[in-house]
Amino acid sequence: MYIGCFLHNATERALGGTMLYDLRKMTSSLCQDTCSESGYQFAGLEFGAECHCGNRISSPRAPEEDCSMVCRGERGSPCGGVGRLSIYKVEDQLPGHRKFKNVHYRGCFKLPKSTVGTFPVYSFQTNLTTQSCLETCTDKELPLAVFKKPHCFCTWTSSVFRLNQQSDSQQCVGSTRTNQTTASTHTAPTEHHDYQVYHTPVLDSRCKERMFLPQRSSSLVALSSFPGAGNTWVRHLIELVTGYYTGSFYFDGTLYNRGFKGEKDYWKSGRSICVKTHESGQKEIEMFDSAILLIRNPYRSLVAEFNRKCAGHLGHATDAQWKSKEWPEFVSSYAPWWASHALSWLKFGQRLLVLHYEELQRSLIPQLHLITSFLNVTMTEERLLCAQSNQDGHFKRSGAQRSSFDPFTPDMRRMIDSFIHTVDQVLQNRNFSGLPQEYLPR
Repeated sequence: MYIGCFLHNATERALGGTMLYDLRKMTSSLCQDTCSESGYQFAGLEFGAECHCGNRISSPRAPEEDCSMVCRGERGSPCGGVGRLSIYKVEDQLPGHRKFKNVHYRGCFKLPKSTVGTFPVYSFQTNLTTQSCLETCTDKELPLAVFKKPHCFCTWTSSVFRLNQQSDSQQCVGSTRTNQTTASTHTAPTEHHDYQVYHTPVLDSRCKERMFLPQRSSSLVALSSFPGAGNTWVRHLIELVTGYYTGSFYFDGTLYNRGFKGEKDYWKSGRSICVKTHESGQKEIEMFDSAILLIRNPYRSLVAEFNRKCAGHLGHATDAQWKSKEWPEFVSSYAPWWASHALSWLKFGQRLLVLHYEELQRSLIPQLHLITSFLNVTMTEERLLCAQSNQDGHFKRSGAQRSSFDPFTPDMRRMIDSFIHTVDQVLQNRNFSGLPQEYLPR
């Protein structure tokens, strides 16, 4: 439901939640769906291409004529203006039935009353559930939900939730089964208690602040990968955890409009923390002083890149496209490139950190420590927690709409498996860890 036009500038922000950019295809429904899935009640469109979310409107109305721009992906819907938001009320969902994206279990923590008493929001709920506490904290635009029946607290990420100070999860499971506090007691629990902690979909405001390097770096660091290996996702993580923009050897307007402001910067400017590249020639490799080499299972990489070629960064190829002659031609051309890309960087790269996409998925925090150490960046615990809570962002393709059949023929598999064995052997010869076990049965 359209509400109206509101001020949204440097001094008065109408909505303070997460943001999404799409210069080519932004629509009012895309913005509303995005905000709904992220747990927000309001969606605002600015400048025809920017989507802002929030749970309260914090600025005064503006004249309707100030919101005269049309959305880039549709005609007929108000889509804001310069410093103005066209705000919509997201369709209400019944309590307990709201579906959130980017909710992550943080762990079980033993906390004293003196600590939980400082949390900004407290809610006593006789029939407390994980969902009800998440809804409470999401509505309050706070990134952490901390609860033990019947007590729900909401707060910011902080060093209170140290990554190395978690309790055994069984402690929290046991405490939820035996609710020791009666419904008539409307005070917080005393002494130390075990609390379950979840990241809500709300993006911690400290994650939003990004900048170019304050001093130009004389050392160029590549973030190199085969297409479809998750380069965009890793750039998103690096920007979250360091606070610095990543650059690109290319220019992708779609990524720029989704918030990667380093896309427009000259790749040799020295202002970005690292530079995306898919190049694999000796000359191009030796232009960089060091590199993060990102490797992903070639089967998954080939599928991801074919999806991107057919339907963009977040879309999916149709069954007809998988069954067309383009797919086998694509595999015969791109599968050898997957191997040659990794082998070339292993041969010519001057200083390498080898990352496996699957390890990053499995062990996010240790892998982020490796990345920031390699980049020589001091990482605050708040930013680390921030990155963990918003790890998916809007830059990973949904797992839905996968092909309903296996697109790889036996001949394709024989070829790809031989490349896997070759890359694995070279990695081990260079004293790097071999490829993850799941790439193919050993």
